[in-house]
This record gives sequence, C-alpha cells and structure tokens, in this order.
Amino acid sequence: MRTFVRALWRCRAPISVLCTLGVYVLLLPFGWMYVASGRYRATPAGAPATAVGIVFGAGAPNGQASPMLIGRLALGADLYRRGTVQVLLVTGDNSRSHYNEPVVMRDYLVGMGVPRDRIVLDYAGFDTWDSCVRAKKIFGVDRAILITQRFHLPRALTLCRAVGIDARGVGDDSRPYAPISTVVSYVRELPAALKAVFDLVVRPGPRFLGPREPGIQQALRAPR
Repeated sequence: MRTFVRALWRCRAPISVLCTLGVYVLLLPFGWMYVASGRYRATPAGAPATAVGIVFGAGAPNGQASPMLIGRLALGADLYRRGTVQVLLVTGDNSRSHYNEPVVMRDYLVGMGVPRDRIVLDYAGFDTWDSCVRAKKIFGVDRAILITQRFHLPRALTLCRAVGIDARGVGDDSRPYAPISTVVSYVRELPAALKAVFDLVVRPGPRFLGPREPGIQQALRAPR
C-alpha cells in the first residue's frame, strides 16, 4: 500500500493534468450548449406563440409522475392555457408493457384541464435525441416550444435544432421543490452533454422510427 501511495505521489503532476483535462472535456460540451442556446430560451410569459409544445419525459415510477415530470407537465399546461401552444406532444418511454410514461403524462395533463384531443403521444422517446428525431421525422414538427427543466433545456434545444426543428424552450425551475435532485441533475448533464455531442456527430437513427403519424395535424383541428 505504501509503495502504491509513493508511486501516486511521484506521478501527482501528470495525474493532476489528466484530471484537469477530464474535467475540461466534461464541462466544455455543456458550456457550449448553454451559451449557444441562450437566445432560444424564454420565460413562460415571453415564449412566442407556437402550434406545438414538446414535453419531455422525466420518469413515471409505479404509474405516477415524478416530481420533475410534474414540473414539466404543469409548465406545459400553463403554456396551453396561455394560448402559447395549441397542441402538446408528450414524448417518453413505453419500452416495457408495465411502464407507459406517455399515458401517465397525458392523464396528468387532462387532469389539469388540457383537452385529451389536444395531446399527442410519442411512445418511443427513449432519450432526448430520439425524441427530437421522432418529433421531426414521425410527427412532422418543424417548429416547437420545448418544455423541460432548466438544466435539461440547453441540450434539448441543441439537439432539436440540429435535426431541423425551429425550437424555442421554456424551462421549469426545479430548485424550490427538488433542490438536491436539481444539483444531481446538473452534474448528470455533464456526461449527457458529451453523449449529445456524439449524437450530433454520428447522427444515429432512433431506436424506433416507423411511418409518419398524423397526430399533430389531427390535434390541431380538434376543438379547444
């Protein structure tokens, strides 16, 4: 053990350099996305009127919306009531028969007064990249307001705009009701931003694609 400690001490300079480089590699993508997306982030009152709002999933354990997901859904319902968005596309995970995040999201929004016919479900939004690609290619979304937490918004905006969606975004402030989870989520955004760079460079197809769906167009014709 002492030999190992002495070896580490002798190598402290290169180890420090490597650790610094590692932190830099993690921070750089997130910093770039945060700065680049700044012009596209808005407050609920300042968001431009847009036909479609995209609400990203954030967990629905045991068929119940997580606190983070409730924050996103409440923000989506608020934007609908304001008339900022006309239709909400809820995108989440339904990869298992006993787990249906989009249905939980829809039911919560209906409980908040959003008409069921004005909600469109994407069952294969397994991650942010998949949700953005599917919104464009499957649902034909060209312009949208992204609805998520503030820590996630820069990455969501960067990815959705990269696939050709003219996206603006509104972020829920999760600090008042989930301060610890918010800090953890900001830390998790560092490796997630690195993965997002990979998606931007490689541009992999989503796990599921399939034919175009007319849900958005049908929802826009539904009575408010």
